[in-house]
Amino acid sequence: MDIKAAGLRLFNDYNGLKSTRDRLDRQSKRDNKIAFYEHQKESLKNMKTDSLEDISRKLEFLQRYDDAIVATKDEYNHSQMFHVMDEAMERAEKIAEQAEKYAPKTPEERREEMIEEATGVDKNEGILSEVMDELSEITERMSEEIVEKAEEITEELSTPETMVQADKSEMNAKHKYRSIDYRI
Repeated sequence: MDIKAAGLRLFNDYNGLKSTRDRLDRQSKRDNKIAFYEHQKESLKNMKTDSLEDISRKLEFLQRYDDAIVATKDEYNHSQMFHVMDEAMERAEKIAEQAEKYAPKTPEERREEMIEEATGVDKNEGILSEVMDELSEITERMSEEIVEKAEEITEELSTPETMVQADKSEMNAKHKYRSIDYRI
């Protein structure tokens, strides 16, 4: 959106390509030149002409201003031809960048990408680093649980009651099972 007020541009919309900004600048310069020559032509109307020479000079100025306006428009049109070519080149470059980005990859490139993704060479967020983090967390939890269980078992075994029960169960087992020797 462009709003022009007394040669001042408000709300410039320069978000596009560089060539588009250049074109808008050229249009602005062209409009300013044409406005200047139109103003000069208007000022000729106020010029008093008493003689044929004054009228002739006034017509010369009028013709010069008209020629300058035509030349300004021709200059802009000529620069527009180059602008179209520049814009096409910029768009072609952007398309080429996108095409290169999504181009099919060779098996070697795909393998390298997979390795980079797995190991997280570019970032510390590779699949392998995630798996290793999870494995270390699981190992830590399991070792804490094993230590707790071992402490519980040693506490149970160290009480006198459990020791007496263990001795009794060992003696009962010896009486129940007698050894028998057979010779053949």
